[in-house]
Amino acid sequence: MCGRRAVLSELNGQPGARVMFIGEAPGRQGGDRTRVPFSGDQSGRNFTRFIASIKLARTEIFITNAVLCNPRRESGANRPPTQNEITNCSDFLKRQIEVISPRVIVTMGRVSLEALKGIEYHQLNLREAAGKVFEWGGRLLVPLYHPSPQVLASHRREAEQLQDYKAVARALAMSAEEKGIGAGQR
Repeated sequence: MCGRRAVLSELNGQPGARVMFIGEAPGRQGGDRTRVPFSGDQSGRNFTRFIASIKLARTEIFITNAVLCNPRRESGANRPPTQNEITNCSDFLKRQIEVISPRVIVTMGRVSLEALKGIEYHQLNLREAAGKVFEWGGRLLVPLYHPSPQVLASHRREAEQLQDYKAVARALAMSAEEKGIGAGQR
């Protein structure tokens, strides 16, 4: 992805945000074009609707991706990032987590959940972990499905995703009440 622009700037959110959302990679019609993660395409509109359902605004969160540049097929279409691309960006993701220091991390999709394994190992898989709160890396982790139209059509319908987002609200409430975090599911 040499020569591609990374989507990482003040448009991602504020340092000190209580919650960090991590997607897969900037979408060709979304973040890669607008320079704002999860904006300008249907995934972004779905994401905005989902966070609004739990009374969160973009100004309160930090949004990033496991891979900071848009991976594309030769045709120009989006493609999933390779493991090598995820590994190449893992130090950036780790540093973002350290700098932002969110109490809650929300992964959106399998790729971002897997990317966290390179920072601190976990045994979670999306199918079993979606919409639940776990302790990971001294923080609370909520794995969610990606808000893309394809996922809504084939893997996790909107009603289920809206229910899953309530786990984010629970995690934020839990993080406000706790001082120390151990290990395991909540």
